[in-house]
Amino acid sequence: MQAIEIKQLNKSYRAIKAIENISFSVAEGELFGLVGPDGAGKSTIFNILATLLKPDAGEVSVLGLDLIKDYLKIRRKIGYLPGIFSLYPDLTVEENLRFFAVMYKSSIKENMKLIRPLWDQLSAFKKRPAGKLSGGMKQKLALCCALIHKPELLFLDEPTTGVDPVSRKEFWDILNSIQTQNITVLVSTPYMDEASRCNRIALIQNGGIIKIETPQQIVLDFEGELFSMETSEIFHLLAIMEKCRLNCNYYPYGNHLHIAFYGNKAELLTEFIQFLDEQHIIYKNLEAINPSIEDCFIELINKKAHA
Repeated sequence: MQAIEIKQLNKSYRAIKAIENISFSVAEGELFGLVGPDGAGKSTIFNILATLLKPDAGEVSVLGLDLIKDYLKIRRKIGYLPGIFSLYPDLTVEENLRFFAVMYKSSIKENMKLIRPLWDQLSAFKKRPAGKLSGGMKQKLALCCALIHKPELLFLDEPTTGVDPVSRKEFWDILNSIQTQNITVLVSTPYMDEASRCNRIALIQNGGIIKIETPQQIVLDFEGELFSMETSEIFHLLAIMEKCRLNCNYYPYGNHLHIAFYGNKAELLTEFIQFLDEQHIIYKNLEAINPSIEDCFIELINKKAHA
């Protein structure tokens, strides 16, 4: 059985289409990622799957249950961590956890094994009001509360947004360990580097899915020959790149330019170097690199725009 099945899902807010003809499925025990920028439609999908929002059209099944008819049953079987901190800021860490355990008719003792890696970090602050925790600790507490009834399916909407890099890594280590507890995880993120931690990902842009695959396969499917170069004149270079009449795709990457060539790599690279010299661009470290998920995402968007 699929944990989630979505067919031709649509949702609009007045005249604005939030998601359009979305279709995908998530297997039981899978860590599946929705990857895309803010405004892509990720939160709308989560709110629908968590039975907080009715779709305009489409078919949705969650844990084999109908989204509309069985919404109460679905709510008992899922855990949900929304994109904004939604716990009680005036209650202590321990009081929040107890509240959610009681609400789900569960107990902290019963599921302590599941949340132990998180609770070991939180227990020193158990008497502190939740609103006074750091961003990373708030998200760890929220995850504890979402897991305290051992849900079959866990929804995490951008759980590491605004969290420091160390806490982000710890959070994803915990997500990977959750899979061993027979819990299916659907997670969204705007951070392309986090996508590689998922079993499969759906790249989403402007309310539509561009591609669904494993992170490894998405990188293997990159069609161009990707190069990176460093220059202190990055903004000037971007302004004059339209004069470069090569079959390529280019974009800034920090103080680097990433450029993907399509065609004869040796000839295109020679012509590009000639262009840089003619425009008196000072650069260094022009070298071939392996594409990241972000590079693949940009290539797919560019390909779709020119289709």
